[in-house]
Amino acid sequence: MTSLLEIAIGFALICVILAMVFCTIRLLVGPSAQDRVLALDTLWMCAMLLALVLGIRFVNRVYFDAALIIALLSFVSTIALAKFIMRGEIIE
Repeated sequence: MTSLLEIAIGFALICVILAMVFCTIRLLVGPSAQDRVLALDTLWMCAMLLALVLGIRFVNRVYFDAALIIALLSFVSTIALAKFIMRGEIIE
């Protein structure tokens, strides 16, 4: 059973890293600001998933705490960027 779990975790790591590469390309090449914000939001989500998969792989709770912090920061940054794109200012 452990070898199947190791294979699944390795496959998940490869998929998440590949998704991060594609999000980074979209972030750098994106034709509009909305595409870049969406790519950054997806990149945050991939970083959170990477932390979760590494937490499962190394059986360490620190990775799960890091994933929670990444999720909170990504929510706040996405809201701030969306508000900036819509109105041109963040603080009213």
